[in-house]
Amino acid sequence: MLANTPTIDLAMQLMACKSVTPDDAGCQKIMIDRLEAIGFEVKNLRFDDVDNFWAVHGSSGDILAFAGHTDVVPAGDESRWQYPPYTPTIDNDMLCGRGAADMKGSLAAMVTAAENFIKEQPQHPHRLAFLITSDEEGIATNGTVKVMEYLASINEKIRWCVVGEPSSSEQTGDVIKNGRRGSLGLTLTINGTQGHVAYPQLADNPIDRFGPALVELSNTAWDNGNEFFPATTFQISNLQAGTGATNVIPGTLNITANFRFSTELTVEAIQQRLLSILDQHQLDYEIKWHLSGHPFITERGELIDASIAAISEVTGITSQLSTAGGTSDGRFIAPTGSQLVELGPINETIHRVNERVKADELDQLSAIYQSIMDRLLR
Repeated sequence: MLANTPTIDLAMQLMACKSVTPDDAGCQKIMIDRLEAIGFEVKNLRFDDVDNFWAVHGSSGDILAFAGHTDVVPAGDESRWQYPPYTPTIDNDMLCGRGAADMKGSLAAMVTAAENFIKEQPQHPHRLAFLITSDEEGIATNGTVKVMEYLASINEKIRWCVVGEPSSSEQTGDVIKNGRRGSLGLTLTINGTQGHVAYPQLADNPIDRFGPALVELSNTAWDNGNEFFPATTFQISNLQAGTGATNVIPGTLNITANFRFSTELTVEAIQQRLLSILDQHQLDYEIKWHLSGHPFITERGELIDASIAAISEVTGITSQLSTAGGTSDGRFIAPTGSQLVELGPINETIHRVNERVKADELDQLSAIYQSIMDRLLR
């Protein structure tokens, strides 16, 4: 019975497409066909090997955009899955398969919400839009960021944006993400002098050199956070040195690390402070930086109020606002001045083997999305 609801049926169609990033694998055509059938004007935007589209219903007024991605992460060892990852299956009221939660379930809910809304409000005074990419799970250079550049080139601006990322914790709608921390990555090489372990006086061990600096970096309080964000954190994700031989002092130490930072700090302030610590310890080093996104926040206003009210109407629960978690494509949209939230299903199984979502909650999510449309576009 659940598989026959419009939202579940569409989610399963999308999940059956093996759209491992950045391959869309036909997902966007499925969505575009449905949207064009209800009067959306669609602009296909392919950049390099990435498919994107921008679809709009209505000719004037402010824009409420629903944003999301059709690409998924690889399934990994498919023998570990209870069901084949690209054969969507309903088991005990759970929709199982890659993309169920992240985020083909949300995409299906967006489309069916739009179909129902336009059927009831064909002449809505504002505009409803979709911004869809197949480059969110990858390096994200030819997806949403490029679509935003296109919109800027035609002087188009999104006023409200709902990103369908899986935001919820225990029940769909219990958490709304109204911001994200910034993410600044780095690769650091500490240079030393390779030598024989029996003659350390003739070598310079970069691991020993870096040790005191690592202690200071790990113990540094970068900031105290604020009412929206926890304190900035520094984490090393990889540390590598050595030739593989037990009797060789390494000549270099390679470190990969990441800052998740709040609006209390700028990228420049973080970089300056880290370099100061390295210099104080008189290290010979090389460093490369990678900025994935700046922190952003949407404060209480029309979109958050509409989202909270819609969730309460459909589920009866009171949502909590949060900025926890990783980055999303919201980092490319919010800086343009858009009010932005992330609202989607439970995120417990995303990127895991046996990804799944409660099937009936996707129908609830569609109703929530439609209620947001009703509240902002009438």
